[in-house]
Amino acid sequence: MSDAAQPRQKAWVDLIAIADLELGDVTPVTLGARELAVFDAHDGIHVSMARCTHGAANLCDGHFDGTYIECPLHQGLFDARSGAALAAPARVPLRMIEARVRDGMVQVLV
Repeated sequence: MSDAAQPRQKAWVDLIAIADLELGDVTPVTLGARELAVFDAHDGIHVSMARCTHGAANLCDGHFDGTYIECPLHQGLFDARSGAALAAPARVPLRMIEARVRDGMVQVLV
């Protein structure tokens, strides 16, 4: 099997220092071409794609209560822990990115 045909191994990469997060809120972070939302939720750190699945608004500009993020454009509601779409017009869940905290850094599995 050639190198090009082998599946790429996933790896943990540093995304943002905990000290740089907007505490208790959502922080926008760019990783390559990906716009991500880092949620400092009541139960820990969660990471998703930053764009609403309904109108493509940046969720980092929405209202975050520590568990739920409301889209600033049409008020669709998502669970920041699971990505579940909870209120119309949002119907498609957010794409969540596996995340962890190590040595003061938020890391994501890419």
